[in-house]
Amino acid sequence: MTIDWIAFTPWSAVIGGAIIGVAAAMLALVNGRVAGISGIVGGLLRPHAGDIGWRFAFVAGLIAAPTVYALSGTSLTSTIDGSYPVLIAAGLLVGVGTRYAGGCTSGHGVCGLSRLSPRSLVATCAFMAAGFATVYVVRHAIGG
Repeated sequence: MTIDWIAFTPWSAVIGGAIIGVAAAMLALVNGRVAGISGIVGGLLRPHAGDIGWRFAFVAGLIAAPTVYALSGTSLTSTIDGSYPVLIAAGLLVGVGTRYAGGCTSGHGVCGLSRLSPRSLVATCAFMAAGFATVYVVRHAIGG
């Protein structure tokens, strides 16, 4: 394994991680909620009175942040090599996995681990193992 030193950006990663950590801590301290994206979006799909405002604001921030970044003149480039059927299947599998795990990587991996939740540790290990297995199969077993 080699590191692409030109694309290696530790400072932006550290800053981004700190921002995520502060945002998750603020949501927990101020609102008493875990910053799990699947749970937040799921709550918008099944709304309860008095519970929509903060969820909408959170999702709006997720959409607004990259929009403001792009409008600042910095180009956003990403390449997705998968076809639409593969992307749709992957999205559905992530959704099903999220339901079975009782949360997503942000809820378990960021918030649950920081609260020393054993359930989140197991879920995060399962997420990581599934990711490792998927990369191995796609890149080595079927030769992608």
